Amino acid sequence: MAWTELATLLGTALFAASGARVGVRKGFDLLGVFVLGCVTAVGGGSLRDVLTGQTPPQWFRDERLLWAALTGSLLAFLFFRRLDKRKSELDILDAAGLALFSASAALRGLELGLGPLGVVFVGTVSGVGGGVIRDILAREIPGIFLPGALYASAAILGSLAVYALHFTPLPSNVLLSVGALVTFLVRLLSMRYQVRLPAHSPRESGTTPPWE
Repeated sequence: MAWTELATLLGTALFAASGARVGVRKGFDLLGVFVLGCVTAVGGGSLRDVLTGQTPPQWFRDERLLWAALTGSLLAFLFFRRLDKRKSELDILDAAGLALFSASAALRGLELGLGPLGVVFVGTVSGVGGGVIRDILAREIPGIFLPGALYASAAILGSLAVYALHFTPLPSNVLLSVGALVTFLVRLLSMRYQVRLPAHSPRESGTTPPWE
């Protein structure tokens, strides 16, 4: 199995587990947890494939992705109490899923002949799209729109690294590894040192927070 395929499967399972945890916290039954986990895992990739004309989406053509999503969801459901006590470890796993997904998608964008903006777009959408769909289904404000540690920005930087390195003679597995590492480190360091993008508070901007 190629490194790119392994990275995609691992990222799918990790994202599914993160989505399934939200379902468990919301009180969903097992089927609901599976649905939310799978949507989180394959949602971003499905958006990427549809937007780039790669239909049907990859998980229809490669059912290993769906099996990985189901496995990650089931593990999160079975071991929810243990996992929920280990937030720092879960944050690391989520960062790893984001890194693997965004970098592998950026690499696919290169294979399709996309330019820098296209590569960054598909890499970022793949990394954060599933989480946005998850939050909407769970009736929450998508996390990427709220102030906090860098998430989508980390995916953007990792995708940019993949694009920049494709001008070198480095093989694709190295591009994938470096892009994933950039995203992973940016995400973890931003959480560790509370690095955030600038934002106005809702009151400063003259709006009322939807959560108040």
